Amino acid sequence: MTLQTTRGMIARADADDRAIAAFNVVQLEHAQGIVEGAERSGAPVILQLSENTIDYHGGPRAIAAGMRAIAEGAAVPVALHLDHLTRVDLCARTADLGFSSFMIDAAALPYEENVEVTARTVARAAVDRLWVESELGEVGGKGAHQTGARTVPAEASAFVEATGIHGLAIAIGSSHAMSEKTATLDLDLLDAIAAAVQVPLVLHGSSGVRDADLAAATRRGIRKVNVGTQLNVAFTRAVADVIQEQPRVVDPRVYIGAGRAAVARQVELVLGLLTAGSPA
Repeated sequence: MTLQTTRGMIARADADDRAIAAFNVVQLEHAQGIVEGAERSGAPVILQLSENTIDYHGGPRAIAAGMRAIAEGAAVPVALHLDHLTRVDLCARTADLGFSSFMIDAAALPYEENVEVTARTVARAAVDRLWVESELGEVGGKGAHQTGARTVPAEASAFVEATGIHGLAIAIGSSHAMSEKTATLDLDLLDAIAAAVQVPLVLHGSSGVRDADLAAATRRGIRKVNVGTQLNVAFTRAVADVIQEQPRVVDPRVYIGAGRAAVARQVELVLGLLTAGSPA
């Protein structure tokens, strides 16, 4: 299937009043597992590559090329997105790498600086018709981001108008890197933001959100749901189980393959939940 654009995928989801799942890729087995789970579910997905993972691989080119090849061979629509970019040089390479969107992450800066950096980046991205996401109200658990901060609806409206961004990641109670589903979303705040903002809303830190809250959030305006840690927890546990059960195993395909299969199962679970949370 032809590689899709994030812009088109989000637009279709918004028109249908539903959410698209965006899964973070750490290595090629993640991308393979994500697409396998999506194909079983018959649902579109976004493959995300973060700045941290780019640094882990020593640069974006190789991992991005692998992700693009996997996406182009998928039996379901797949888009490619660069996640949590703080460096302008990486934002500028988005189209060159075959990606159709990116997140400019200046949320740790003071509000006025966040606006200035984001607006300038969005203007540059317009040349390549890239879909740009940004964050307001720091979602905890990532770098300098503080747990507990919340997005203010009026500020969110002003931020969108001032920057021209296409998607807004909001802080309503979720946090990055949570390995258990113990976060509770402020759904009333979500309603207020959705009423104030006219661009699609994004939920980060979804791995730590209770299933009922996640399904409710998709019904109340969230259009892109980011999932990363949930996949990594499943991957790691599957690898550990194989090594414990087969202590003499030396072929990494055996245990990494188990990790890939675990990722596919988690993707199916998430996509099933989002489907269940969508209006009939």
